[in-house]
Amino acid sequence: MATEPQPEGRPDAVRAAAGPGGLPEAAARRLAGGAWSSGLSVADFASCLSMGMDPVGFVQGYAVMQWSWYSNTFYRTMAMGGLGGVPQPTARGQYAEGWQCPHGFVGGEHRMYGYNYEQVWVEENWAKGWGLAYSRMVAEAAAIGAHGVIGVVDEMHHLSGTGAAEFRIRGTAVVVPGAPPPPQPFTTFLSGQRLVKLIEAGFVPVSVAAAMSSVQMIGYCITHYQLAGTAAGNWSGSMSGGVSGVHSIVQVGKAQRAARHVAREHVRSQLGHDVLHGASLEQFEHEVGEGDMTIQCMIRGTRVRRFKDFDPLEEAEPVVRLA
Repeated sequence: MATEPQPEGRPDAVRAAAGPGGLPEAAARRLAGGAWSSGLSVADFASCLSMGMDPVGFVQGYAVMQWSWYSNTFYRTMAMGGLGGVPQPTARGQYAEGWQCPHGFVGGEHRMYGYNYEQVWVEENWAKGWGLAYSRMVAEAAAIGAHGVIGVVDEMHHLSGTGAAEFRIRGTAVVVPGAPPPPQPFTTFLSGQRLVKLIEAGFVPVSVAAAMSSVQMIGYCITHYQLAGTAAGNWSGSMSGGVSGVHSIVQVGKAQRAARHVAREHVRSQLGHDVLHGASLEQFEHEVGEGDMTIQCMIRGTRVRRFKDFDPLEEAEPVVRLA
């Protein structure tokens, strides 16, 4: 912790941002104090100063959302598609695909139908919770006159024993001395040398971008047997298939590809004419029953915009000459 040279009018601006509809009282009191903190490492802190940016505070935003894997939309989709039909999309461009049993009989645990379906309500609630936490972090940065927030970190945690999820977003607010604060602070996942190299390449960060997709997979008979390791991929319309060999589980593969595609489209819609830098992709599965799973894909990156051409490198000079 260190004593901060207070930007002119900062305590008054922070107090004005507090109250109903503004910053929480605890956040306003923390930001208006005479001490500040940073989420940057020593190296990143030094790089920040070398670019003419002064760290002025550690800012953060939180949101708690009700969270469940199913909703009324799930059951309406089942009713529209029927037990053996293809689920019908409820929104333009929404992914939905069905599978029908090839055997023509029912017995025991035999699965007569299966489908993959994009869970739009999950994606919308994730975007709402993430966006709420993000806007609260940006509001804290704006309240102290920051030009931007660097080194952003975002997390989502399911609260143990509850049907709720918490979104956390935090970063280090920075100012450019002598420049007026912008209407909206920029944000970036980058910090330190990576941010320096981005600016040297002629790009500036605009904002962080993140998107999540969710695809529900209800396995039909073949998928169910393959996941259990009791069936081969070539059934020829009978139950006589063996268990030898390696076979692609088509329904799972299509659900995974759809989840990645939907996430890319969601994040692409946030970019406009800008580009995504430092993108990362995470994909994971949540089992909701034997042979059934939810596949989710998350993409994060920094939305960047070109402001100048790349600085050309000087012509290399040999340092060793071979005779």
